[in-house]
Amino acid sequence: MTRTRLVRTLIVGVLAAGAGTTAIAVPLMASAASTRYEAESATLSAATVATNHPGFTGTGFVDYTNAAGGFVEFSVSAAQAGNATLTFRYANGSTSARPVDVAVNGTTVQSVSFAPTGDWATWKTVDVSAPLAAGTNKVRATGTSATGGPNLDSLTVTDGGTAPPPTDWSVAMAKTVMDQHSATSLSWSYPNGLYLYGQFLLYQRTKDPKLLSYIQAWADHFIDSTGHISNSFSSLDSTQPGVVYLALFQQTGQTKYKNAAKQIETRLEHSNYPRVDGALQHATSRPSQLWGDGTFMSTPFLARYENLIGDGGTARADAIRNLLTYFKHLSRGNGLLWHAFDAAAAQSWVVPGTNHSPETWCRAMGWFSMATVMVLDATPASTSGRSQVITNFQQIAAALKQFQDTKTGRWFQVVDKGTRSDDWTETSCSSMFTYALSRGAQAGYIDASYQSVARTGYLGPNGDGKNGVLGKISLDSSKHVVLTDICIGTNVGDYAFYIGRPRATNDFHGLGAFMIMNEQLRGTG
Repeated sequence: MTRTRLVRTLIVGVLAAGAGTTAIAVPLMASAASTRYEAESATLSAATVATNHPGFTGTGFVDYTNAAGGFVEFSVSAAQAGNATLTFRYANGSTSARPVDVAVNGTTVQSVSFAPTGDWATWKTVDVSAPLAAGTNKVRATGTSATGGPNLDSLTVTDGGTAPPPTDWSVAMAKTVMDQHSATSLSWSYPNGLYLYGQFLLYQRTKDPKLLSYIQAWADHFIDSTGHISNSFSSLDSTQPGVVYLALFQQTGQTKYKNAAKQIETRLEHSNYPRVDGALQHATSRPSQLWGDGTFMSTPFLARYENLIGDGGTARADAIRNLLTYFKHLSRGNGLLWHAFDAAAAQSWVVPGTNHSPETWCRAMGWFSMATVMVLDATPASTSGRSQVITNFQQIAAALKQFQDTKTGRWFQVVDKGTRSDDWTETSCSSMFTYALSRGAQAGYIDASYQSVARTGYLGPNGDGKNGVLGKISLDSSKHVVLTDICIGTNVGDYAFYIGRPRATNDFHGLGAFMIMNEQLRGTG
């Protein structure tokens, strides 16, 4: 581990680590910003202190129980906020890697594969870059496989030096939006609902009251005192902002937000909203049509509604049913999805002899991918059809890995035509795919190895943030976010139509997708 950048000293001491246990922080050098924390003095769950293999430091090491979920949690103190290097000293005498999720203050920053070391007396190290807050931080290493984690000897925390901390892009983005748009100037639309849900995720992390007040000001603008919304909800696009009202009801408990959400759920489930093969039609004005976009506009709302308000299982079951039916009609059989399906085969975009559109448009597939992960997160494992949704997502993940651009880590506007000179990498769908793969791997819906695909999507192939989605964001002279190459709202069309769509800057399709992705991936650089 590099020491030349170690300038200031991390404040350390004796920290409480659980009942009857003292976590001892051992400075490696009096003037260096590196501190070693012994694992045997940390808080343990499904793990024990052992001494039966030589070479450990301190008074022992931690042996995880052979089961998923065991953890070692260190209390780490930092003088000020900033990135640090977490160096785990471990031994793995088995023949296979042992995966561990590393979390800081409850947020997973990286899924780490602890490779075999040859035997249990051979100790090696693994580095993880992570953000630390000023004060005490909880650093937890949780084994995620049936074999548990490796034998863990210690954690060494190395200060990132005096360089300024990296930009918190979510905070910068929220500031930009709130500086440039009053809450009541934002229309009722799914791109705005997408962004505001992302800002709610940021609020959950930071607890900044300005973030919540802005969301509430937008939401209150469209309802009366009882929560009634003057909207006929004639399309799935128009129902997407319902997730904002659910989030506000969850946060505040106010009845008006509950009533607003109930109005939308009633429209979808109990007022003869048109359907195609049992799935919600994209819009009343688009008979017989299913668009991949519509899954995101409706199914996360329905699944969360069931958990927060409830409809006897109807909303949850319908969320799963829609994902399965849409996949059946949009699947190309190789993990990719067509943009749209027309049961009547009446639309000009239908490929002759079929019922589907001619291309895989990246954002439509991005909507479907995000919807899938969010519905899985909100439904119990016992839910009928859920296991098939996971199987379908595993096919999607494999295709996304195959078609990821090797030069930038992003994904192309027409997903499988990236070898064409006029195809281009699009920011909103790249954010969506990055989020879905990262969260899917973290939750176990897909293999943990997909975290590396997601990190490449976020930071680029070199891991430096100069490519990936982070390669598309910057700050202007006013410290406002500039996010580029976002496809504007789009109908169904052919290859030339998608490639010719305007590329916008700071379009809310991209801002919202980026915010949701960044709240999942931040701290992994």
